[in-house]
Amino acid sequence: QVQLVESGGGLVQAGGSLRLSCAASGTLFSLASINAMGWYRQAPGKQRELVASISRGGSTNYADSVKGRFTISRDNAKNTVYLQMNSLKPEDTAVYYCAAALGVGGLQKPQYWGQGTQVTVSA
Repeated sequence: QVQLVESGGGLVQAGGSLRLSCAASGTLFSLASINAMGWYRQAPGKQRELVASISRGGSTNYADSVKGRFTISRDNAKNTVYLQMNSLKPEDTAVYYCAAALGVGGLQKPQYWGQGTQVTVSA
């Protein structure tokens, strides 16, 4: 089993920045089995959407709505993934969930989820 713990959410004004972190813990075997990690978000009344993902090798994917503003990175030695969010907009307000997937296939169907961290962007 893998546990994911997020940190770094909060309240920020539009145009500001936040950095989310997600640390994975578990057995050495389970941690070594993780391939893709990343972030989903869910705003009130909306479906959960994939924001950004990164493979163990460093390949990244972003939702069109955050390209050029958000940057995902990963430290495999620390089993931690980060999301640097710049030029934040009120529409970025959501609960952000860290996710991790085993094997190939990206982050479309994660096996593990964090508890979520609230990001609120005021106008």
